[in-house]
Amino acid sequence: MANFYAGKSGIEIYTDGAARGNPGPSASGFIVLEEGKLLNEQSVYNGQATNNYAEYNAVILALGWCIENFHEPGCIDIELYSDSELIIRQLAGRYKVKSEDLAPLNEKAVELIHKFKSVKLNNVPRGNLHITEVDRNLNILLDRLGPGKGAR
Repeated sequence: MANFYAGKSGIEIYTDGAARGNPGPSASGFIVLEEGKLLNEQSVYNGQATNNYAEYNAVILALGWCIENFHEPGCIDIELYSDSELIIRQLAGRYKVKSEDLAPLNEKAVELIHKFKSVKLNNVPRGNLHITEVDRNLNILLDRLGPGKGAR
């Protein structure tokens, strides 16, 4: 396990989720950068799930990776970026979580957020360079599983 010593700022997380069908075969992924340098990228197959599940799982996986791999997560300021307006606004408390399926994911993500000094939540367009990269990685993963299983 790596153990990074992050500065007090400069950590960026880009997350994305994908599903073919809703629900359908899905995947979650993220990229972690420190001052523009790639620290980690990961894509995980979720099985049959909704796109919103995949989006939340990406946030949970990314924050969990940071907790496991940064020496003092409680001293770190993070900028988290997602193209999911729903997820960002639910995590920020601006939207209520109405779905019983998403409520436990929201609770877990918020619990992880509180382990850092700060997490700034940013909704960015789908065309963001890093979101596009995560999306491409998710499509590669889902495409390897067979025809019709990747996100588009």
